Amino acid sequence: MHANARAVVDAAAGLGLAVDVREFAEGTRTAEDAARAVGVDVGQIVKSLVFAVGDEVVVALVSGPNRLDERRLAEAAGDAAAPVTRPDAGRVREATGYPIGGVPPFGHAHPLAIFVDEDLLGYDELWAAAGTPRHVFPIAPADLVRVTEGRVAPLRVPDR
Repeated sequence: MHANARAVVDAAAGLGLAVDVREFAEGTRTAEDAARAVGVDVGQIVKSLVFAVGDEVVVALVSGPNRLDERRLAEAAGDAAAPVTRPDAGRVREATGYPIGGVPPFGHAHPLAIFVDEDLLGYDELWAAAGTPRHVFPIAPADLVRVTEGRVAPLRVPDR
């Protein structure tokens, strides 16, 4: 097993959760790729999106087809007026310990605020990145919220 995937398994165990990491050679970098590889609805894919809200790096766990509404993320983070920006790949790796495309929902290098897209709670099973763009694992929504200590919020761009 890849060292990053092993680190996710160990982090999960430390949180009282057993995860079954699966590797897909064709890759799971995008939500569509992951859904196709796993054979599930794209909404069941957890996108781990790393943003900076003001100076604080945070992680937004967003349902696969949804686009993140940056204003809603700032509101969930408690500062609706804060600028929301995308950190570069180096800052993402520094904050989380993982590369873009493989950031898991927990087990980060530094404590980070986690925000969970409320749309993820509509599924019985979700699939999240396990440290690389080829490794994912299934998780129940309630477990995702519990182990991440994530704040559930409306995060997607509203329908027009």
